[in-house]
Amino acid sequence: MNCMFSSTTFYLYSIIHYICHMKTKYTIKDIANLAGVSKGTVDRVLHKRGKVSQDALEKVNKILEEIDYQPNLMARSLKNNKIFSICILLPDPNSDPYWLPCIEGIQNAKAEFMPFNISLETFFFNPESTKSFLEINSIIIKKSPDAVLLVPLFFKETLNVIEKYNASKILVTTFNNQIQSKSIKSFVGQDLIQSGRVAAKLLDTILKKGDIAIVHINEVFKNAIHMQEKEKGFRNYFEEINGSKYKIFTCKLKHPSFKKDLIDFLENHPSISGIFITTSKAYQVAEVIEQIDNSKITIVGYDLLDKNIKYMKKGIIDFLINQNQKRQAYLGTIGLIEHFIFNKDISNKLLLPIDIVNTENAKYYTA
Repeated sequence: MNCMFSSTTFYLYSIIHYICHMKTKYTIKDIANLAGVSKGTVDRVLHKRGKVSQDALEKVNKILEEIDYQPNLMARSLKNNKIFSICILLPDPNSDPYWLPCIEGIQNAKAEFMPFNISLETFFFNPESTKSFLEINSIIIKKSPDAVLLVPLFFKETLNVIEKYNASKILVTTFNNQIQSKSIKSFVGQDLIQSGRVAAKLLDTILKKGDIAIVHINEVFKNAIHMQEKEKGFRNYFEEINGSKYKIFTCKLKHPSFKKDLIDFLENHPSISGIFITTSKAYQVAEVIEQIDNSKITIVGYDLLDKNIKYMKKGIIDFLINQNQKRQAYLGTIGLIEHFIFNKDISNKLLLPIDIVNTENAKYYTA
């Protein structure tokens, strides 16, 4: 009986405590009365428009701080009637499954801000065609969105389209690959040079002898800034080691002669004991290594594709660096939405952690 009474008393006390501590909803009139200024002055301070004296500004801000004022951003957005248009451009996941998680990241961001006046439209281009990239960008420019979030897969072509967006006063942000341009408002992704260094450290720690190959797959190296950055970081790591014992070779492979060229390369460089693959296609190298039974080669690649995980479980791929493309797309989308809806500043660079995945921790990333 005493226990029941105690529980009931505690329950009633909790309700009373909650009601007493509920935040009061303050109107502009309430704030004006508390600050001793006009409603018009409060409105100008809240919406950052028009002239306000320094004395009045300080009074209003003091009251806002005291009452912990939180504006009704949703109501403000709906009242504004402006529908902000954001176009997102990424490589077609049907051509490269690496990009598939990005769609989920974009959809998650869209779901979070469903009630707000935001229009999100996703476009895809062929990751092996600069022509496709330029054509889709031309379509987006004609739509005149407020902003575009894109993957700058092709260096030269990206610089060209960014200038066109800038001329049309369309805000440009990027993710996954970083390109230096004053016309780019923000980048979300990893430090690619540093990720190359991480791969180098892994191989340097594991290997006892032999040489190393950096493998680039299916892209024109001179126009693929992400490959260049990763190789730069990889080589920089070994260049900083006095008396490094490894020779480092670069191997560029393309289909349809991929398998033959890789086998020829390995036969001509029998001392290769480690391979660093700069894209998500490590499984393509692993398929060849498995067939020729060259188990002495340690492989470090990128990304948690199903086929990469398969060959990691087989022990052919040793480590994968997770670039977390889903979160990149999510954060890039969220950054633009919050900029338009909440007038929030966009960070010029948002770098994600460089996660090293092996058979021991893969399940925590793929669950």
